[in-house]
Amino acid sequence: MSQNKSLLQLRGIAKIFSKGTIDEVTALDNIKLDVNAEDYITIIGSNGAGKTTLLNVIGGVFPPERGGKVIISGNDITGFSEYKHATYVGRVYQDPHIGTAAKMTVEENLAMAVLRGQPRGLRPATNKQRRELFRSALAPLSLGLEDRLNAQVGTLSSGQRQAVALVMATISKPALLLLDEHTANLDPRTAQLVLDLTEVIVQREKMTTIMVTHNMELALRYGNRLIMMHEGKIVVDLNQKQRAGLTIDDLIAAFEQASGRRFIEDNILLRR
Repeated sequence: MSQNKSLLQLRGIAKIFSKGTIDEVTALDNIKLDVNAEDYITIIGSNGAGKTTLLNVIGGVFPPERGGKVIISGNDITGFSEYKHATYVGRVYQDPHIGTAAKMTVEENLAMAVLRGQPRGLRPATNKQRRELFRSALAPLSLGLEDRLNAQVGTLSSGQRQAVALVMATISKPALLLLDEHTANLDPRTAQLVLDLTEVIVQREKMTTIMVTHNMELALRYGNRLIMMHEGKIVVDLNQKQRAGLTIDDLIAAFEQASGRRFIEDNILLRR
C-alpha cells in the first residue's frame, strides 16, 4: 500500500490521439493530481480541454501513455481492464441511456450494478435480500422507484432514469464516483432534481466524487474543490477556502492569469 493518504493519485497522465499522424492531438499533458477521501471535485473547461478524456483514463476506457499511473486506494490499476476498473470506480454519463439498459427492469439494472467487476457465475442475479437492498437505496430519493422494481427502465422519465444510473454507480460502494456532465442532457427542472439527488447520495455514502461540468455556476456551487482544465492541463486548482465567495468573473480572471489566454468560451457560462 502507498504511504500517501490520497484516495486517487494520477502520475504523469498523458493521452495522445492519432499519434504520429497529421491529426495528432495531445488530449492530456502530464497530469498530476491527488484526490483525498470524500473530496467532491468539480472540473470545468471548454470543449477539448481534456475533461472527459481524464475520466476515461481514470475509468479504464483506455490507458494513459507509457509511464502514466492511476492509483486508487494505494492500488496501481493502470493496466487493469475497464471491467476491473469498475471494482474501484462508479460512473454516471451525460446520456441516461448509456448508463442503463432500457429493456431491463429497475431491479435487473441494479443487480448488474451490484455484480459489476465480480465473477457472475450461474447464481440468480436477484433475491429477497438484494431486493431489500435496492428498495433501501432507492427510497431516500423520494421518487417512488422502490415500488417500481419490475418497471422497465425505458418507461421511466429522463430524471428517474438518471437517478437509477446514480444508484447503480454507487450501490456497490466504489472508492470513486465519476460524473461526466450528468445533467447536461436534461431540462433545467430535471437537471436540478438530479443534482439534488446527487448531493443526497454523495453525502449519504460519503463518496469521493469528481464531477465534470460546462457550467461555471454549478462548478462554484457544488463540491469542496474546483479544477479548471485547458489544452490537456490543469491550470487552476482551488480548495474550499480559496473558492469560497468567488464569482464567475473571479473564476474567469483566475483562468486567464494561469493560462495566459483570454477566456472566450461563452458556452460554459450558460446557467441551468
